[in-house]
Amino acid sequence: MRLVVDLNRCQGFAQCVFLAPDVFSLHGDEALLFSPRFDEAQRDRVEKAAAACPVQAILVDYSDDPTLRVEPDVG
Repeated sequence: MRLVVDLNRCQGFAQCVFLAPDVFSLHGDEALLFSPRFDEAQRDRVEKAAAACPVQAILVDYSDDPTLRVEPDVG
């Protein structure tokens, strides 16, 4: 599993940081830092963080094949 974050879309609301602080953090006031790979133990928090993003900048890729197209988790 991996994360894809559209940093051009991200507005720094930091909802993801509150919900999954082991994966997301803010550097300064608005620069989002994140770990693109996360383990199964963090899955629930990461999914909640992606769903809470007000601008839907976070996509979770469940594929183990990085060449496959990333699809947004709608649901």
